[in-house]
Amino acid sequence: MILPVVTIPDPVLRKKAHKVSRINEETREFLQNMVETMRDEPGVGLAAPQVGVSERMIVVEYTEGSEDPDAPEKPPKLYMLVNPEIVRHSRSTVEGNEGCLSIPGYLGTVERYEAVTVKGLNQYGDPVKIKAKDWLARIFQHEIDHLDGILYIDRATEMYELVQEEEQVETI
Repeated sequence: MILPVVTIPDPVLRKKAHKVSRINEETREFLQNMVETMRDEPGVGLAAPQVGVSERMIVVEYTEGSEDPDAPEKPPKLYMLVNPEIVRHSRSTVEGNEGCLSIPGYLGTVERYEAVTVKGLNQYGDPVKIKAKDWLARIFQHEIDHLDGILYIDRATEMYELVQEEEQVETI
């Protein structure tokens, strides 16, 4: 089921989300609905507060590019995480452009860690640990910020309004 995405200034986007205490069938169904919503928008990540639920859950779908242009395209990797947290990060940072489904029509330049390690639980309650770098690390940082009531515009050094004629931009 496609869920409605809330946009600023909805107050749920500024609240620190509650930790999920129990993972059950309802949780798994909600996470699947988040995946469908993310794909429908289209985006590469979505946090529960973006669909009006102040709980610590995110979904991320990422296709890793290949150095070899002749290599077959890899299938996207889907992450459904409950209570995710960044437990390590690189010293190095990198600037990049970000957009957000909850802030339509804009991009911003944001400095993020180049690599992060994320721990959390999968949709079955099993512990997971993900080492991410580059674009995937940026997506995780963006989505986990949502769980703390932080939006990318809070971290942006520059903002850009998107023009209707511009190409489709991947939105986090």
